[in-house]
Amino acid sequence: MRARTWLAASAVLLATGCADEAPEVAVPADRPPVEVAAASSGGACRLLDFAVIAEHTGATFDVAAATERGDTHTCVLRAQAAVLPELTLSVTDTSIDPSTFTLDVQPRGAAKVTKLGKIAYRRTLPKSTKAGPVAEVGWLADEGRLASLRWATPKGTATAEVEKTTGKLVALAKVLDTRKL
Repeated sequence: MRARTWLAASAVLLATGCADEAPEVAVPADRPPVEVAAASSGGACRLLDFAVIAEHTGATFDVAAATERGDTHTCVLRAQAAVLPELTLSVTDTSIDPSTFTLDVQPRGAAKVTKLGKIAYRRTLPKSTKAGPVAEVGWLADEGRLASLRWATPKGTATAEVEKTTGKLVALAKVLDTRKL
């Protein structure tokens, strides 16, 4: 009895495959890429917003990656189509005071920045053999956090352009709320 049922089912299945016309298969239309917020990567990326960064720096980023190690939260932003420029935000819990920041954290020759945390600096690092100059802003936030923004540029970027970017990073740093970590 089972053999007859199996044969009948097989015959029905084979007969359905013998149609003269092949059935049309619907091909899904290309879907536009979905924009994902930088904050969705976690870590220090929770403090960043692609639109706010574009507003302050003029650059468009669309890829974010975060990591956390101990008390340090880091976020790296890039454009999907290019390795550089790259924006990195690092935030670390700390108990240092402004004088210790000046002695141990602030690089020699860095320019002071006003109205950013308790104390802050900005500087431009020289180009390397693999990349252009780097803009850096570091500050001691009011709530006991040490923060820094670094903007790495592609090889061939002019130092004067990076100097302008350092000023833009200062403006961006002033809108970041490190208490949200």
